[in-house]
Amino acid sequence: MSSQPGAPLIHPPTLSGILRALLQADLTVYGLFTAKRGAQLGSPIVKVSLALTLGIALIAILGYTASVARDRELGVFQRLRVTPAPTWTIMVSRLAVQILSMLAMTVVVLVAGAVVEKVTLDPAAYLLTLAMVIVSSAVFLGVGQALVGLIKSVDTVNAVGRLSFLPLVALGLFGQSDIFGTTFETISRWSPGGAVATLLSGAMNPAAWGAETWWAFLASVVYSVVFAGVGIRWFQWSTR
Repeated sequence: MSSQPGAPLIHPPTLSGILRALLQADLTVYGLFTAKRGAQLGSPIVKVSLALTLGIALIAILGYTASVARDRELGVFQRLRVTPAPTWTIMVSRLAVQILSMLAMTVVVLVAGAVVEKVTLDPAAYLLTLAMVIVSSAVFLGVGQALVGLIKSVDTVNAVGRLSFLPLVALGLFGQSDIFGTTFETISRWSPGGAVATLLSGAMNPAAWGAETWWAFLASVVYSVVFAGVGIRWFQWSTR
């Protein structure tokens, strides 16, 4: 009687995986902005902020959820629960590793933005951008945590993640434009993706940081706390 080999354990994203995700994000965003109506979607700083938004969402919604779902299927979390550490620290530590990956990703995007879009920031703006990337990463990781926490099946998690990714990113892309009218712009601007894009754009241009950016910051914090709280509190520790 032969035994079936187990699926390989999924680890946090490697540097090559991060760079690949960044390249895909940059090509998508820059391709969009060079299209016929690309000029209506924003300034070079907005373009870079949207590239960051897309890259963060790509890793958080698709990569992180798939990793956690597969580890759960392999029983990794059941084994971790027998350790003395509180159960909530298990998920928080994994989220923290992902945020570090997002920061590495940000450095690559900012370098690409300086080369392609000639966007250079002063030191304070770079530091503020990195700080807001942490907040922005928490938003999308919170969404991903809620998805994988409430859904047990690996296949369902992957399917729902893909279905959620497109509208989240699309709303973020058009939150800075009135191409589809002011009503759609307002909805997009205050969606998780739109709030993140506004926050990152403001961080890269501190002189333009105003009330709208503060509201985007507040919205991002609320999204992070609510989604991550739901995903951690009601996390399904096994597929049974």
